[in-house]
Amino acid sequence: MYLKSIEMHGFKSFANKIVLDFHNGMTGIVGPNGSGKSNVSDAVRWVLGEQSAKQLRGASMQDVIFSGTENRKPLSYAYVAITMDNSDHMLDIDFEEVTVARRVYRSGESEYLLNGSPCRLKDVNELFYDTGIGKEGYSIIGQGQIEKILNGRPEERRELFDEAAGIVKYKRRKATAQKKLESERENLIRINDILSELERQAGPLERQAEKAKIFLKKREELKKNDVNLFLMEMERIDAQLKEAAVNYETVRGQLEETTAFHEKMKTEYEQLEDAMEAVSAEIESERNKLNESTILKEKLEGQIGVLNEQIKAAELSDEHFGNRRKELESERTEKENQLNAYEEEKLALDMQLEQAKQRLKKAEHELKNLQESIQNCNEKIDSGKNERMELLNQKALIQANQQKFDTTIEQISIQKAQLNQRLLQKKSSESGLEHLLEEETHTLQKVQDEIEQLRQKEQKLEDGQSQRRQTLAELNRTLEETTAKYHKLSSRLESLRNIAERYDGYGNSIRKVMAQKEREPGLLGVVSDLIKVEKKYETAIETALGGSIQNIVTKDDETAKKMIAYLKQNRFGRATFLPLTSVKGSGDIKYPEALQEPGVIGLAHTLATYDETYRGIMRQLLGRVVVADTIDHAAALAKKYRYSLSIVTLEGESLRPGGSMTGGAFKNSGNLLGRNREMEELSAEAKQTQELIEKQKACREELLTAIALNSDDMEKVREELQQKYLLENTAGLNVERARKQKEQSEAALKNLQSEGMKLESRIREMKEEKAQAQKEIAQVKQKEEELEQETATYQEILDEKLYLEGSAGRSFSEAQMEESNIRQKSEFAASNIERVKEEIEKCGIQIQKLSEEAELAKEDVKQREQQIDHIRQTIRSSEDEFVRFEEILQKKVLQRDEIASRQKEFFGKREEITERISHLDKEVFRLNSQKEKLEESRERQNNYMWEEYELTPHNALAFREEACRSADELKKQILSLKDEIRSLGDVNVNAIEEYKEISARYDFLNAQHEDLIRAEEALVNIIEELDSGMRRQFTEKFAEIRREFDRAFQELFGGGKGTLELVEDEDILECGVRIIAQPPGKKLQNMILLSGGEKSLTAISLLFAIQNLKPSPFCLLDEIEAALDDSNVGRFADYLHKLTENTQFIVITHRRGTMASADRLYGITMQEKGVSTLVSVDLIEHDLEK
Repeated sequence: MYLKSIEMHGFKSFANKIVLDFHNGMTGIVGPNGSGKSNVSDAVRWVLGEQSAKQLRGASMQDVIFSGTENRKPLSYAYVAITMDNSDHMLDIDFEEVTVARRVYRSGESEYLLNGSPCRLKDVNELFYDTGIGKEGYSIIGQGQIEKILNGRPEERRELFDEAAGIVKYKRRKATAQKKLESERENLIRINDILSELERQAGPLERQAEKAKIFLKKREELKKNDVNLFLMEMERIDAQLKEAAVNYETVRGQLEETTAFHEKMKTEYEQLEDAMEAVSAEIESERNKLNESTILKEKLEGQIGVLNEQIKAAELSDEHFGNRRKELESERTEKENQLNAYEEEKLALDMQLEQAKQRLKKAEHELKNLQESIQNCNEKIDSGKNERMELLNQKALIQANQQKFDTTIEQISIQKAQLNQRLLQKKSSESGLEHLLEEETHTLQKVQDEIEQLRQKEQKLEDGQSQRRQTLAELNRTLEETTAKYHKLSSRLESLRNIAERYDGYGNSIRKVMAQKEREPGLLGVVSDLIKVEKKYETAIETALGGSIQNIVTKDDETAKKMIAYLKQNRFGRATFLPLTSVKGSGDIKYPEALQEPGVIGLAHTLATYDETYRGIMRQLLGRVVVADTIDHAAALAKKYRYSLSIVTLEGESLRPGGSMTGGAFKNSGNLLGRNREMEELSAEAKQTQELIEKQKACREELLTAIALNSDDMEKVREELQQKYLLENTAGLNVERARKQKEQSEAALKNLQSEGMKLESRIREMKEEKAQAQKEIAQVKQKEEELEQETATYQEILDEKLYLEGSAGRSFSEAQMEESNIRQKSEFAASNIERVKEEIEKCGIQIQKLSEEAELAKEDVKQREQQIDHIRQTIRSSEDEFVRFEEILQKKVLQRDEIASRQKEFFGKREEITERISHLDKEVFRLNSQKEKLEESRERQNNYMWEEYELTPHNALAFREEACRSADELKKQILSLKDEIRSLGDVNVNAIEEYKEISARYDFLNAQHEDLIRAEEALVNIIEELDSGMRRQFTEKFAEIRREFDRAFQELFGGGKGTLELVEDEDILECGVRIIAQPPGKKLQNMILLSGGEKSLTAISLLFAIQNLKPSPFCLLDEIEAALDDSNVGRFADYLHKLTENTQFIVITHRRGTMASADRLYGITMQEKGVSTLVSVDLIEHDLEK
């Protein structure tokens, strides 16, 4: 494969279309300075995908378009195409010729073409992978690339070696895989957040859905039974209504006839009744008089009987009083005798108790003294034993030290003799190293001063670099944290937006209506979406709104009607609509002064923010609700205004007019108002986080640039240090050698003298310590004997005290028992004395009371006898009056009996008629009530069917079961079903649909989650495989490049040595490359120390080594030999000519030696100012000869 042609039109100075045709071998492009030769190199670089305008010597990509001259207008586009011969199919494409073209317009649009078909830059890059061709390859080498190789940092040379080693495509694949991996992990984080949210919702929803299914099944069964029972009840009621109507009419006719007859009899009866009343009044008068006389007589006789009984009772009591008094006096005498006996016994016992206490105290004192003596003896004996043990240990230690002293003294004497011998030898061998040391030290000090200055400079650079790297690491860590935070916020925000878009948490009917929002512009939103509330007021406002928070606001009545029809048609349930044209929300609370009460925050609608359009609706929903801070203030406020206000608190308690209070814990912490606020907060925080990420990235780029510049300075300082270190090493070795000899001699002498003095001192110390140890042994023996005698004395005293302690203990126990017995007897005698005294006192009180009662009874008897005489006189005077009243009464009674006889006959007839009327009246009332109840029951059944199931009696017939069960059985089943439904508690029927939606979404996301995990594992494996392959391939290829570089270096320099080194302690895939050169006759040294020509020739050696190892199909060289002298240009041209066996070379040059080696020449000149053209070779050669 080789480059067949380059076509340029409108590219930089090539205003006209120019085609350069090439063949195998070496082609030279020559021309004066500024003629546009290097634009050919730029054209090839640009068509291969160069994106940096700076690399193309421009400020922007529009600078590559011909900008015009004084005589020419600017062109609107630039076009370059290169055509490659692909007959060997080196490029992976099924064409013998491959043309790659690029076109850019002033508008900024650009395109790539591959054989005339549009393609991507990526396609172009992938086409030339591993060929050496490309903007980052080694097929296009200009002066800038030479400079980069010469003066660049080791890391900057890396790209060239990667391309030569053939790992660029793997690095790009790795970078692509890492980007995909990062993207997959970000997606994984987002999906994990969404899955967590869905799992949190799915659990409760699944339970609610299962409950809802059971509820719907039982409710359907209940409906079927309810409707059949309804039909049976309606049939029964209709039959009873017909029967009751017939009976009612019959009974009503009978009642009217009987009532007329009763009225006639009533008039006759009233006349008899008047006569009867007159006679009865007279009889009653006489009878009252007679009764009064009789009652008076009976009352007086009763008083006489009572008085007689009282007199008899008084006489009997007097006799009883005498007997009782004698008994009490006898009992008192007996108790006084007992008291005297108990007091004498108590006195004797007290004396005995006092004697026993004295004996007990004496025994206790003796026992305590003995115990203290025993304890003291034991302590003395234990102390003596411990001291003896310490003395024995001390004695053994001293004896061991004595033996040690003897051995040590003997050893030191031997060492002293040997030391004296060595000291004599050292004194005889020491002489004349001082002068040599001074000379070498002066040379070393001069070099070290220079190194110190360079070290300080290097340290300063390293400190700055370390600080920058530390700042970069911290910035990277912060950037990672910020990025993770941003992804987390984005995931949470996306999750909340998805929930909000699906209207999760709202009723099914609300979600179905809001799904039509895009189709129906009159739907403005639910109430919760139209207001904003501060976080601290959210609970209060949501409590105030209650179910109204899910009400739907519409533009007008027509939209509301349309949506209600939509819900009915699809049986989606019910919803409440608030048309702006209907809901105006006027009026304020009844007591405005309530807003000034303690704890009142304000009216609910004033604490919310909303568009002025919805003011009427918000005043309607919240305008009469007062918000208080606590339930205590709310309760006080409600009570003060007689429970006429609607009040809510910040914690969600609700007090309604009438006195009801609602409160407690919420089932979950989420709310519809807080959801919108949280989305706004998350959106703002995510935006701030994203801005912070951009700032951090910008800071990181600045730091990387500073680190790169600082690394260049450090490299230069290190190279200077390297030279100084070589000098320092030479001088240092000389100084060190002289110093060591002198120091060793002096140190040896001093050590020997010091060691001799130490040995003398040690011998004296050992002798003194041995004498001291002998004295201490004598003292220990003496003290040991004294302790033995003292311990024996205390042991004898202890034995005696223990015997006495046993005897004293027995005496103390006996005295204690005796004292306890006497005390118990004394306490018993004292309690008997108190008891007898109390009994004597009671007897005296009873005797005195009996005497007083006897005197009172005698006086009472005399008074009662006088009362009896007075009553008997009154009875005798009333007996005559009683006889006269009795005669008058008998006459009146005979007259009344005659009237009563006539009335009795009449009364029997009237009673019969009245009873019949009453019976008929009750029957009419009963039948009428029966009809009303049946009609009410019928209406109640109809209402129940409509309210519960929205069924009319006619529609209910469709649910009739022919083989129906009895009404009692149906009722039992209905009650059972209602109990089962009630036991289910609150049921969310919409949960079934919600759970289906969430489950489907969860399954879909979970599948994506598994796919992402597998993709992540695959990408990690790919990256690891790429790393492993790249390391292996780079290691092999780098070794080959190093060998080829050394051969090329020797051939171009005519000898010497060149080598390549990797920067240590860095990853082999990222580390830089150092170039070490040793021209003939010079030391091995870094590139920086070479001359300009040597540097250029070294860089050319490296490029040729790479071409030898991995030839590129063509290579375009732009004046890379400009710094070489003629002899080196000749070697360069000869070597270049050898490489044409495998590579086509296009050389832009000024040097005659290079031109002479070229197979053909193209000349570039500017015959027209600002416009490059192609001219003949002869013209160029003629110009050159001049």
